[in-house]
Amino acid sequence: MRRKRIVEEDTKRARGRPKAWDDKGQQNTIKSLDRALEVLVELGNMGGGTLSEIAGALDQSPATVYRVLTTFQGRGFADFDEQSQVWNIGAAAFLTGSQFLRRTSLVERARPIMRELMEATGETANLGIERDGKVLFLGQVETHATIRAFFPPGTASAMHASGIGKALLSRMDDARQRQVLAASKLEQFTPHTLTDPEAMIADLHAAKARGYAIDGEERNLGMRCIAAPVYNVFGEAVAGISVSGPTSRITEDRIAELAEPVMAAAARLTTAIGGNNRPAG
Repeated sequence: MRRKRIVEEDTKRARGRPKAWDDKGQQNTIKSLDRALEVLVELGNMGGGTLSEIAGALDQSPATVYRVLTTFQGRGFADFDEQSQVWNIGAAAFLTGSQFLRRTSLVERARPIMRELMEATGETANLGIERDGKVLFLGQVETHATIRAFFPPGTASAMHASGIGKALLSRMDDARQRQVLAASKLEQFTPHTLTDPEAMIADLHAAKARGYAIDGEERNLGMRCIAAPVYNVFGEAVAGISVSGPTSRITEDRIAELAEPVMAAAARLTTAIGGNNRPAG
């Protein structure tokens, strides 16, 4: 019986990692692949660039970067425009990256809720999560209005200058909160961006108390966002849902009014993913 259990455990282990999977040594890293992925990530961050621009940004030789790019081009992960001599992310990178959205039912469950939120408020509805100390936008339902906010899926944004980012930060413990804020260095994007750590912490405490966060022109002038957290089964904030639009429509005296459907949408999504609407902590 014991032998059978050992065989079963070995079989399970072999599905994802070898026996020495706990080893964090560099022998488990393929350096050439790691460097190649650096090129792909930088290409995405740049939004396209010439060979010399990409090589310069990475401090790598143009010959090395060129070999990497042509390899990615062969697999559809990079495109090259002969006329402009500019390299861009290819369709295969998008298709592979979009698989991330299918790992969880969060995006699928959120879509109809976001659509109803957009219809109820008349403003663009957004869904985001925290990844590596930033907000990663997973979905958006755009308003029918002419002036609108635009955060396509895959966009990453600073947490301290984002409604969803601040909603998620407000539910973190103090140590994690300060860790994320320190890493962001509280970069100033507009005159309204909170760059003083204590002012930021006070703003997050206020967001936690009222149940929603506000981005008041802190990332983009003329734009305002209202966001509320979505919780998992343990009552931990794992995502945020928001509405965003121009300050001419989302005026200060409408914030409380619009916050109600935002919080209701976040609560519905929490329930839809089997979460607990009684926050932890």
